[in-house]
Amino acid sequence: MIRSLPSALTALAVTVALLAPAAAAAAPLGRTSLPAIERQVMCVTCKIPLNVAQSPQADRERAFIQSLIRRGYTEAQVKQALVAQYGPTVLGLPRAHGFDVSVYAVPVAVLAVVIALLLVLVPRWRRRAVPGSPDEGAPAGLDASQAARLESDLARFD
Repeated sequence: MIRSLPSALTALAVTVALLAPAAAAAAPLGRTSLPAIERQVMCVTCKIPLNVAQSPQADRERAFIQSLIRRGYTEAQVKQALVAQYGPTVLGLPRAHGFDVSVYAVPVAVLAVVIALLLVLVPRWRRRAVPGSPDEGAPAGLDASQAARLESDLARFD
């Protein structure tokens, strides 16, 4: 039994080693496609997303991407090759320094302000709208006779 254990492990290791490349080739999980890349990159002359660009340069970029995909490049590798070929503007992302940081910072700041306002104002609104408060029926500043007259006038219009 003990002598057969190493040979069984060796056979298992050989089987896994032989089947691993076939399993990797058969599994298209995470496979890069032209439409997926086109949505994420820009035409460098049109300055619009590549998936809607109709120009000779856009066609050249698509052909370049397709050749990289045929070579088996991953999405990240295709993007790196595009940046090497056409420059960082092909990704269509603002730079992460200088004034372009505001593209990332302003939405985050606005969201933080909205959340802070909601945290302050919602409890106030909820306190103000408590049902059963004593002057719920009459507007502020009216005495009892004026409130009764207002209610009777409003009842006539219903």
